[in-house]
Amino acid sequence: MMELRSLKYFQAVYDKGSISAAAKICFVSQPSITAAIQQLESLLSVTLFIRHARGVLPTAAADKLYPLAKDITDNTHSIYQLFANSPQPVSLRLGIMRSLGAKRMSFFIKQISEKIEHLELTLVDPEEPCDIRVVLTHAVTSQESFIPIWQDDYQLAVPTSWSMADQTLVKLAQLDGMPFIYRMPCDALNKLKLEMVNQGVHFQHRANIRTIEYAWQLVSTGIGAALLPNWQEIKETAGIQLLPIEGLNLVKHIGLAYKTNKANTSLILAIKEVCQEHASLIKSRILINS
Repeated sequence: MMELRSLKYFQAVYDKGSISAAAKICFVSQPSITAAIQQLESLLSVTLFIRHARGVLPTAAADKLYPLAKDITDNTHSIYQLFANSPQPVSLRLGIMRSLGAKRMSFFIKQISEKIEHLELTLVDPEEPCDIRVVLTHAVTSQESFIPIWQDDYQLAVPTSWSMADQTLVKLAQLDGMPFIYRMPCDALNKLKLEMVNQGVHFQHRANIRTIEYAWQLVSTGIGAALLPNWQEIKETAGIQLLPIEGLNLVKHIGLAYKTNKANTSLILAIKEVCQEHASLIKSRILINS
């Protein structure tokens, strides 16, 4: 097999006209150069150089091989330079919850990508190994620090075709027998159900789903009510009215959790800055979907 190193040594001997000179510029011993030339000659069944008192003379075979060998070694050098000068990707494994909303998470991820050059992002479940996680406050571990970003206020989403949609507030007693779309898991729904049990109020079970996006689509078709966050895209959906439930504060605080011992790494510092900017935008009501 023809080795790239042998072609490189051959080119050096051809250029310098001397094995000793080639050895110097290749930073190897003369026997290494000689062995490489002999390997090429054996492989190609030709004589490449004729020795004389002051060095070597290339043969006709060497003259034919030289431009091809030069092209190969030059191209190899170009490949090394190309990748040597390429910026190294910044790898980030981001754990995200299911119930965050595609629109706002896309905007948040866009901000991170704009802040960190050459970002190579992998989205995973927050329970998987990851660099940072977007989670609820109660999911933060003792080894993590937390930056709050969003506050989700959960309200009763009802079809606008229902007479209840004209109300400004829903009483807990009005939920008794109401056709309802369950979305589990949901901490806010668990809190509501516990309060309903205490007051002897029960929903009429209509559907079980896992995503918020499906829930509000089912509500808009009139199938039933659902407990949903007051996201702008939900409020703007035709056929849905969001109503607060009297006496209940169903709020989720969501933010960024990261390992406390990594707080001062350049990656975490950049993402913390994104979180602060994003939280500031939310407080100023200058969100992409507002």
